[in-house]
Order: sequence, then structure tokens, then C-alpha cells
Amino acid sequence: PFHVLVVDDRRDVRFLSRRLLTKAGATVTEAEDGMEAIEFVKGAKESNTEFDLVLLDMQMPRMDGYQTATLLRQLGFAKPIIALTADAMHGDMNRCLESGCDDYLSKPIDSNALLEMVWRHTRNPAENNGS
Repeated sequence: PFHVLVVDDRRDVRFLSRRLLTKAGATVTEAEDGMEAIEFVKGAKESNTEFDLVLLDMQMPRMDGYQTATLLRQLGFAKPIIALTADAMHGDMNRCLESGCDDYLSKPIDSNALLEMVWRHTRNPAENNGS
């Protein structure tokens, strides 16, 4: 089983993501903003129960996904971060990758695309280097 942190300020998005990922065998933790996500990742690191993947909304109040991804990387979080963005413009995708995300999905989220991406990033992390 793999542990996913879903970070989104919208409860409906967190609920749907949790339902989908739980059916796929994941353990899901929800955070409603970047600040909470940082705290969860720090806590998981301290208790040796690190997340296998972070699903991160880029448009959030207080601390957006770009800042959150950058901070997670600075804290030493090395597992995949998948950006969820409503504006899938080329510049946004580049910005997602530059901030430390490994991949991105456009909203509204296609459930099959999400599951395929999560599976690809969690099945064998060694294969993802450089992709």
C-alpha cells in the first residue's frame, strides 16, 4: 500500500481524490493548504511514515502550490509531487516543474489519467529518474 498526501483547498476535490485513490489501494491524508501540507510532511518524516506521493493543487490561498512544492523540496522531500492545475498553459507547466513538481494534471481531473500517473510514479521510483 502507498501513502498519498492530497493537498487542495476544495473539499470536493479532496473527497473525490480520496475515494479514487483509496479504491486503488492507497492510504490518503488530506491537507487543505500548503501550510498544512508542510506540517504533515514534517510530521511524517519525524515518525518515519513518509508519503510516497503528493498530489498538489497549484491555486490555493495562503501558500500556493508553487511555494509549497519549493518548500517541500527544501525540506528534503524527494518523492514525486504531481501538480493539479486549472490553467494547463505551457508556462504553467514549466513553472510547476521548476518549482519541484515531477508531473502535472489539468483540472477537472480525469480519474483514469490520475490513477495511471499515480501508479507510474509509485510502482518503481528508480525508473522515474530523469523522466
